[in-house]
Amino acid sequence: MIDSHSHLYCNDFDEDRNEVMARALDAGVKHIVLPNENLESVTRVVGMHNYYPTCTSIALGLHPEDVDGDFEHQLAAMRPLLDEHHPVAVGEIGIDLYWDKTWREQQMAALDTQLHWCKELDIPFIMHCRDAIDEILSVLDNFGEPLPQGVFHSFTGTPEEVEKVRKRGDFYFGVNGIVTFKKSNVKDILPVVGLDRLLLETDSPYLAPVPHRGKRNESAFVPHVCHFVAQHLGVNDEEVENATDSNAIALFNLNIV
Repeated sequence: MIDSHSHLYCNDFDEDRNEVMARALDAGVKHIVLPNENLESVTRVVGMHNYYPTCTSIALGLHPEDVDGDFEHQLAAMRPLLDEHHPVAVGEIGIDLYWDKTWREQQMAALDTQLHWCKELDIPFIMHCRDAIDEILSVLDNFGEPLPQGVFHSFTGTPEEVEKVRKRGDFYFGVNGIVTFKKSNVKDILPVVGLDRLLLETDSPYLAPVPHRGKRNESAFVPHVCHFVAQHLGVNDEEVENATDSNAIALFNLNIV
């Protein structure tokens, strides 16, 4: 299995990162994509990848929650780092208006800039969308050229919103532990998305799946997400694993032996 979105480089794992990686590999997770958050986290992301070069890949970008009035300077400082470190995606990027709408316009501008990085570098995006589907679609609609490929990670929208996204491009959708929560509606989008456009992820250390809900999430828990998806779609775990692995390899151009 491939964990297409995990923050294992963050300080939540400083005490036992090697053990966490060992558990992931023992659980059958053969590759992990590490999306960046801000300028400060680049060193951690790159450092972890250099320590585990064969089973990790990195994405670099400015997370929407880190966008503020200084975002243009942050982006200017980050852009050369993509040329230096050769990420498999620009991410995670997007718009988040759940806690604060103060920087709405700045988030939209930062998203547009980083989508153009995708075009320049011919790599996909990893999109964070929280209470901001209309704003993200507006940015996509005003992009002005063919859109890059990408994944809407941790997607919790409705089936109708899946279709709205698909009208803009044949994007992928990332599903994590939220799908296993009793009151979650994410399972409703699974048949709409289909296995051909689905990625598995953890978003660790957040959103641990049942039966680990409320604990620190880690990449070793991907099989729980895989099993739940398989049960809901009426297929076996291996079919979900094979399909989502193929999707991640294709999207991120991963070289996995």
